[in-house]
Amino acid sequence: MIFTDQLNRKIELASPPKRIISLVPSQTELLYDLGLRDEVVGITKFCIHPNEWFRTKTRVGGTKKYDFEKIKALQPDLIIGNKEENEKEQIELLMKDYNVWMSDIYTLKDALQMIAAMGALLGKNEAATNLKLGIESQFYQFQHTRVSDLRTAYFIWRKPYMVAGHDTFINEMMKLCGFENIFANLDSRYPEVSREELLEAKPELILLSSEPYPFKEQHILEFRELVPDAKVMVVDGELFSWYGSRLLKAPAYFSGLTAAAGSPE
Repeated sequence: MIFTDQLNRKIELASPPKRIISLVPSQTELLYDLGLRDEVVGITKFCIHPNEWFRTKTRVGGTKKYDFEKIKALQPDLIIGNKEENEKEQIELLMKDYNVWMSDIYTLKDALQMIAAMGALLGKNEAATNLKLGIESQFYQFQHTRVSDLRTAYFIWRKPYMVAGHDTFINEMMKLCGFENIFANLDSRYPEVSREELLEAKPELILLSSEPYPFKEQHILEFRELVPDAKVMVVDGELFSWYGSRLLKAPAYFSGLTAAAGSPE
């Protein structure tokens, strides 16, 4: 059968793949939740969920740079990647020798389409459909209960300060929460911002992500000193940026977050 990925590339598979390498943490977790087990033979060092796979599966490198000899030894019949998370030149090298299916995700709709496509690609249509319906239902309920409209900055890095900007999946999740991304107007998708720019933007809410920079409670004071009038919170970065099966957990988390963000200190 011929399958089309989210870059509109076509790959041909005679049967569901039996030796899969995933180069994307959120999609690795998705493969597990779709019911795959021995079929997944390789992951990255950042594929921390599920823990049993992180402990036992062969790690072929990070999300940007791979051990090509390890990949060759695993003899994959399918490699799963993502346009943003994986490095273009490395992926193009893999495409010369292997079937590579690429996702390209900016919105919840893109993520749901990817989940459905994974189901078809892997012979797991029923599991993918059930997961997709569950995510849609929970986000629908959340959208009809959330009450928040705060000017918000979402920080992903420290030294230099970097935030999530426009055309990012994080920005999509912020919109769904009702948070107005005050840096969505900047040119870069992940812009650096100065202390002066942060003050000028007048955020009411500052969210410090647990990844990729591991912001913790100790960093809250730093930002409170920068912007005394803003509420500062550390948030679960996986629930803002992972676009696989972890989306099932996101609406409940966002519901609690929006309630806390809108409450007095």
